[in-house]
Amino acid sequence: MSEKHLVCQGALCRCNFGTAPDKLKVLTQSQRYINDKSGSQKLMATNKDIGKTFEKNMFGNCSKLNNNPCQVSVTQWSGFYKKITLNENGGNALLEDSKATCPIGSPDCITIINHGQTAEVSKQNVKNADKEVLAELFPFMDLNEDELLLNIKNI
Repeated sequence: MSEKHLVCQGALCRCNFGTAPDKLKVLTQSQRYINDKSGSQKLMATNKDIGKTFEKNMFGNCSKLNNNPCQVSVTQWSGFYKKITLNENGGNALLEDSKATCPIGSPDCITIINHGQTAEVSKQNVKNADKEVLAELFPFMDLNEDELLLNIKNI
């Protein structure tokens, strides 16, 4: 994999010792959004997102706790991107291959299944697209930007 995605709120994570995934919840900052056109849902996750930082705060039943309910609490993240540091919390951006440590599990026992970002076609994407490529992808569509954008959203 040559490209790594930044992680945002809603990223799906799992623990090696749990039975179910949980979604990451960013609690350490409220200003930096990624992959979110309206800037209201997908906060960028950082290595400062520790403690009880998941929606359910559990990964199902934990094999380290004799299959009793998980009691996840992130103590640290590894594999974060050191070239991006937020002023708000001093944290570095998490990448899709970053891993978290739970004191009950083991170092790096929590992994990211899905980074949380989604592709969304915008008017600017269509405007910047190569018209020849669009003609190949959508041979029977009018290449008028507004019409094309509407048609792509309906596919």
